[in-house]
Amino acid sequence: MSQPPFPFPRRPLDAHKGSVGRVLVVAGSRGMAGAACLTAQAALRSGAGLVTLAVPEGLLEVVQIKTTCVIAKPLPETAGGGLARAAEAPLRALFADKEALALGPGLGQDPETRALLRALVARGGLPPLVLDADGLNAFAGEASRLAGLAGRAALTPHPGEFARLDPSGAGERAPRLRAFTAQLGVTTLLKGQRTLVDDGARCYENPTGNPGMATAGAGDVLTGVVAALLAAGLDPYAAASLGAWLHGRAGDLAAERLGWAGLTALDVLDALPLAITPLESRTP
Repeated sequence: MSQPPFPFPRRPLDAHKGSVGRVLVVAGSRGMAGAACLTAQAALRSGAGLVTLAVPEGLLEVVQIKTTCVIAKPLPETAGGGLARAAEAPLRALFADKEALALGPGLGQDPETRALLRALVARGGLPPLVLDADGLNAFAGEASRLAGLAGRAALTPHPGEFARLDPSGAGERAPRLRAFTAQLGVTTLLKGQRTLVDDGARCYENPTGNPGMATAGAGDVLTGVVAALLAAGLDPYAAASLGAWLHGRAGDLAAERLGWAGLTALDVLDALPLAITPLESRTP
């Protein structure tokens, strides 16, 4: 087994649910409740003590049924079932006691949702965050708008999302990623075989993972893992690097039991504690 790039956060013996990481997940739209639930459950499976899941109000009942250990909060929604522009004020009220934010999985591309995401980033005041999926698509071709997140954010695009953020398409993967992250001052985790994590000065190439993880929802699980590590106090580069390793290791453990072809994101989610357990400190 390869060694993780950073130590897993230590949990003190006197820990309580409010002291080991409070995460806010903002995710989901009509037809995409699963992305929201996977992200929230992955944060819990990765050590977060309290996870709040904020969703369009039409999804409240289903996410309460699917995520027993998560606090669910309804937000104003559009006619199409996405987050409405009016969700900004209630969302900002939820930021107050959170140590990390996961923003984007399954949010859809409703124009109001896109406007909401842009306003949240432009006005600042966000907790350390993971920006993924439709959170990234809201900035397609205009990644410079993300510069205000410098030092506080991990972006987690797959190759298609990265191409939309950086449509120049110039250069090999690693140099292109370095130029992108150096310009914005954020950490970027570029998914794929041998996932790369770069913060403009350092680059980590992740050795864990397998082809079975090419399955719907696996990226949402990764977003939750990284958010939990941010909430535990890791900086974005460490959280993204260790998160990629843990996510891939969980996928490898699941594949050892189930093979590649039938692997699902739920299998990766369920294997996260098995990936983490050998890394935990059990001494006072």
